[in-house]
Amino acid sequence: MFRVRLDNEDLILGYVSGRIRRSFIRILTGDRVKIEVSRYDSTRGRIIYRLRNKDSTD
Repeated sequence: MFRVRLDNEDLILGYVSGRIRRSFIRILTGDRVKIEVSRYDSTRGRIIYRLRNKDSTD
């Protein structure tokens, strides 16, 4: 479970989707992620994608 700060400065609780877990993708503090917000509870969401860092040297 991660606490995710959205672009509009709201905080929501995010959990990792099964596809990311299955692919062993690590999410660290400061990573930008794409998240699906639950339609039933707007304070929870599922992390579906880890965005690439623009300043990385990969």
